[in-house]
Amino acid sequence: MLLVTRRSVMGTISTLLFRHNSGMRAQLVLAIVVLCSVALIPLAHAEPSNSMDPFSNLQRRLIRDDFDRALIRSLYSRPEVGFDKEAVSAYFLHREATLNYDQFLTQSSIDQAAAYLIQHQKALKRAESVYGVDGEVITAIILVESRLGTLMGKRLVLNTLSTLAALSHAGTRERLWRALLKHKANGPKNQFDAWATQKSAWAYGELKAYLKYISTQGLNPFSMYGSYAGALGIAQFMPSSVLKFARDGNRDGQINLYHHEDAIESIANYLKRHGWHPGLKHHEAFLVLLSYNHSKYYADTIIKVAERLSKLRPK
Repeated sequence: MLLVTRRSVMGTISTLLFRHNSGMRAQLVLAIVVLCSVALIPLAHAEPSNSMDPFSNLQRRLIRDDFDRALIRSLYSRPEVGFDKEAVSAYFLHREATLNYDQFLTQSSIDQAAAYLIQHQKALKRAESVYGVDGEVITAIILVESRLGTLMGKRLVLNTLSTLAALSHAGTRERLWRALLKHKANGPKNQFDAWATQKSAWAYGELKAYLKYISTQGLNPFSMYGSYAGALGIAQFMPSSVLKFARDGNRDGQINLYHHEDAIESIANYLKRHGWHPGLKHHEAFLVLLSYNHSKYYADTIIKVAERLSKLRPK
């Protein structure tokens, strides 16, 4: 079996550095993380031909879209990477109306949010000053999205997005459908096929955004966990939103949405870019919040939590 050593990997990276343009060079940051994280990497998956491998076609698509071949092959050869049918099954069976949003309006939840306001008051005040978004609104979003940064998801984002993107292949969709039957999936198969086709196209775009994000920021793809839809960090941004709206709140030179300061400022920037400004009326704020999450239950809960927190603000 052929093996790639760290020395040969570094030689490949050096060659790529001079061969590609600046946009391609950004991928080298990720290449170093992925390719040099282990001493020896088997090349058994260098040219996957196993039709049962759900990521074979996906790898070829990424390479055709100008992602570095060595990087992609090495990335998907790692033991951490796998088809996450449980996450996709949960996503398909998800029903927004069944979520218990009242849990965020309990006195215990409000007390925790109030403590968060105090703990992160410097970052929240800065966001309010620069972006015009109330700290109570940002805190309410963080409460609902990730329980104030304590529940950010337990699924490897790379696996989630790769699995969803792989559903563009008919054989992969069929195998997942059989697994869903064990979970008593609702609706006919053609409904699932339509959902999977639409989600796979969306997820492929998110996967490319994710790879670009971790590459440009020098983040480890095997340490980033999120929801069963691929949302990540304290703010639960999708990767495409990270690229457009995320900000370096703590000024450490890296955008990392698992850091509170970055998440706070990123949420503020997102809301401002979607029309938030001081003095919004109730229905105007509601519409802006719908851009963050398209659920009316969600937007209504954010407003209610923020209003209760505002009453606690010193006069």
